[in-house]
Amino acid sequence: MTDRFATDRFSIDRRAAIAGATLFTAAAARGAAAQGRPAIDAQTALIVVDVQNDFCPGGRLAVPKGDEIVAVCNAIGKRFQNVVFTQDWHPEGHSSFASSHAGKKPFDVVQMPYGAQVLWPDHCTWDSAGAEFHEALDIPHAQTIVRKGYRKEVDSYSGFLEADRKTPTGLGGYLKERGVTRAVVVGLATDFCVNWTAQDAAKAGLETFVVEEACRAIDLGGSLDKAWADMAALGVKKIKTADLG
Repeated sequence: MTDRFATDRFSIDRRAAIAGATLFTAAAARGAAAQGRPAIDAQTALIVVDVQNDFCPGGRLAVPKGDEIVAVCNAIGKRFQNVVFTQDWHPEGHSSFASSHAGKKPFDVVQMPYGAQVLWPDHCTWDSAGAEFHEALDIPHAQTIVRKGYRKEVDSYSGFLEADRKTPTGLGGYLKERGVTRAVVVGLATDFCVNWTAQDAAKAGLETFVVEEACRAIDLGGSLDKAWADMAALGVKKIKTADLG
């Protein structure tokens, strides 16, 4: 009788402890949300966008000071259980390359079947050194890599949807099955792939944050200011690394 009582009491205490821990975690998440910052828990994913050689100094489509974010991303990444990388991954002769359009040069804009398309220098082509992640990027517990822009006829800035705005990459389904409800987005470039990824995360119903110091922009004709405004209009929150606690 005494042994059974002790066992029953242990079970009750254990259930109470688990329930208490769950309530504490939920309260912490609510507290973080009230302060406009993300809770870093099993329901939050860090999305590291296109930290690749071609987008860093010396690359074919270098984002100014793009390599400065690598150490920041590494430090942030250690805080998260769930980490996803996106990777630009184009075939040779991709339709977004200026070299694929006679008489056009990089940063010209053309009309594609899915809408306006900025033309880029050839970059992040399959199996090239430029498509590889920056050698100093060090987040080894990242669970998956989502490749985008691999269809020759359509570009893909977003990690969720290609530029035709109807073809999913699978990232949304992956995060949903993992029970993720919040996304923290970092990477390159703020006004293009980070912007589109964050907007689509918000549209997918995720509470979405972009860490300003962990991004760098191309900023074509005011594109950076417009990107921040468009993200804010969808409820995406711009935060600092200090806001991660």
